[in-house]
Amino acid sequence: MLFNNQKEINQSLQGIVNWDNDDLIINDADKLRTDILDQLVLNAAINSSPEVKGLSRYILKSVALELGIVTSSIQGLYEARGRGEIKGFTVPALNIRGLPYELCRAIFRTAIKTQAGAFIFELAKSEMGYTFQKPQELSAIILGAAIKEGYKGPVFIQGDHFQVNAKNYAKDKDKEIAGLKTLIEDGIAGGFYNIDIDTSTLVDLSKSTVVEQQRANFEVGVELTKYVRELEPAGITISVGGEIGEVGKENSNEQELRAYLDNFNELLEKEKSGATGISKISIQTGTSHGGVPLPDGTVAEVNLDFDTLENLSRISRESYGLAGAVQHGASTLPSDLFHKFPELETAEIHLATDFQNMTYGSSLFPNDFKEKIYTHLRSKFAAEKKDGETDEQFIYKTRKKGFGEFKS
Repeated sequence: MLFNNQKEINQSLQGIVNWDNDDLIINDADKLRTDILDQLVLNAAINSSPEVKGLSRYILKSVALELGIVTSSIQGLYEARGRGEIKGFTVPALNIRGLPYELCRAIFRTAIKTQAGAFIFELAKSEMGYTFQKPQELSAIILGAAIKEGYKGPVFIQGDHFQVNAKNYAKDKDKEIAGLKTLIEDGIAGGFYNIDIDTSTLVDLSKSTVVEQQRANFEVGVELTKYVRELEPAGITISVGGEIGEVGKENSNEQELRAYLDNFNELLEKEKSGATGISKISIQTGTSHGGVPLPDGTVAEVNLDFDTLENLSRISRESYGLAGAVQHGASTLPSDLFHKFPELETAEIHLATDFQNMTYGSSLFPNDFKEKIYTHLRSKFAAEKKDGETDEQFIYKTRKKGFGEFKS
């Protein structure tokens, strides 16, 4: 049910919650979950009225806080890992592209069942575009899912790949940076207290030295990290991630890691003395986002460089006090490889595409609706199909855009 105005929302909450000045009081949490919560989430996501949408989000966030569900930064945990106080686990970062409420509910159910606490919900800059989800919306949905499933504790929400577009940067540096700063503002306002700044797109391998290759990467990274520090709420140190190797490109190495971190830390201290730097470092080890689709639509096997992952993760902890290295593009890897990530002390692993594959591949997904989506994608994005690419390859690469195109 979509509400027509704020009055209808307040009427639906009678006897369930009430307001004491600006404080929300929950009278019946069970009835809230069964009778009204799903409607609040729906209106927070798709109501056409900004006022109704805004109030729905505000109520969800207020209820969550009252129930002990708190949007948080993972900084403290990562600092402890960097000091060597904890080890032996890898934090999953889960990209929420489609069916966000249902997917987040399933994640919270699993977390409660397995007594897990260190897991991250995330969305990349690019994903916000094609899924039509903004930070304020996604955070409200995530908190609604936590309320629904009875979860309590910190909720880590992350801006993944807040990435510089290299072509746009070359055309107009100031405009591109300003756009990223606006994205950072929106993210923090939406409770994204974990932000991965990706300036690795600016690495220039044509330069003669590693430092010069990484220069734009660490200089722009410092500028954006300073901006995060200026905006972060009182009492919260936002966890900021850096990146030295663009996913899908050349594998990273120790020289690049040290060149980036040494110069990043030196420049940050010079420009904002005492400012907290990054908590982790994303590297390239052989994966690509979504995997490489074969002509039949299956995904090619990846030769992942575990030695590089282990070595750079160790160096980043022992020499720089970071939580370790981050593995991107991992969801389509064989399941029998996943045990290696905690064994090698990988700090974080990003998982996206296979959740999408599970959704589209589910026997519960209506075939006629799926074909409707695919037909639309074939028509609207036909220009993106490459010469020699099969329909299966095209659909595999493009169907992520169906989540936004058919959002309702």
